[in-house]
Amino acid sequence: MKLMKLWQRILRPPWRTIIPGCGFLLAVWLAYWLWSPGLDVRDGRHDRRKNGIWLSHGWLGADKWFIENGKSNELQNFRNPDSIRLLAEKLRRNHITDVFPHLCPAEPNGSLPMVGAAQVERFLDAFDGFRVMPWVGGPNGVNVRLGVPKWRAAFAANVQELVTAHPRLAGVQINVEPLPNGDTNFLTLLEELRRALPPGKLLSVAAYPPATRWHPYTDVHWDEAYFREVAKRSDQMAVMMYDVGQHMPKFYQHLMVNWTQETLAWSEGKPVLLGVPTYNNAGVDYHDPKVENLTNALLGIHRGLSRTEPSANYQGVAIYCDWETSPADWSYFQDHFLERETLIK
Repeated sequence: MKLMKLWQRILRPPWRTIIPGCGFLLAVWLAYWLWSPGLDVRDGRHDRRKNGIWLSHGWLGADKWFIENGKSNELQNFRNPDSIRLLAEKLRRNHITDVFPHLCPAEPNGSLPMVGAAQVERFLDAFDGFRVMPWVGGPNGVNVRLGVPKWRAAFAANVQELVTAHPRLAGVQINVEPLPNGDTNFLTLLEELRRALPPGKLLSVAAYPPATRWHPYTDVHWDEAYFREVAKRSDQMAVMMYDVGQHMPKFYQHLMVNWTQETLAWSEGKPVLLGVPTYNNAGVDYHDPKVENLTNALLGIHRGLSRTEPSANYQGVAIYCDWETSPADWSYFQDHFLERETLIK
């Protein structure tokens, strides 16, 4: 009898399992297709004309940097006053006010990379009206030694020297990667930088968004409590809302919706720039440029900002990074984010 029942089970028509399985897969696909986590906004309502961007090292770096990195042939592209002027004009057209020229990594002794003093002043001449904040810091545990008081003191002294030597700099932005959630040594460094900076100079932080079930790593994600502690010691939070290993566009959009709301709520009233990616690190597991890109990021940000009246501490978006932002990216940014009344392409 048992053998007969087993034989009958084997002989059941396959569609009794295939059809329900296919129906389930179809329902999942249909649900995803109908789901619209993002929102396209083209009237410029979320553009406060105070956006930011990360710039490359050459704009402030010393001639020595070009030589050591085999880029001597690029030196004049950055030193040419016309190149600097054209960059400033492009960023003004795109309503960018805060620029973060790369000045990393710090040395293991706490020193900053050398700058070309004349080049810094030339750059600041062209960028009158912008807030120029050199992007300082570097790899944690290698160039950055947060747990070493002597390193922190030297780093803070070098930052102070840079901003004092070039008083038109608006301040600095510190970026340490990775930076584990809850690291109190980083909080101490922020306090020391605050004391070292001249009055009125800004301390911006390249901040991390919350962890997700898809990317739960606490070395590159902060919880609410730590995010708030960093914000208390900062003047601006520029949140790096990318490199989270997403492979489904709508899931990334949904992430941006949540992160937009969370980081604005957690920033202790400090201005927030929402970082959006335009770079193409293809072939790495933490970034798929077909998913984590400007289009999907802005769709999510628009939805997040549209759910409630944008808070007063929302400043705008920050583009990472200028040297990989394509003409197509700039065009999309203009059409799907910028206020259009006075926009000149």
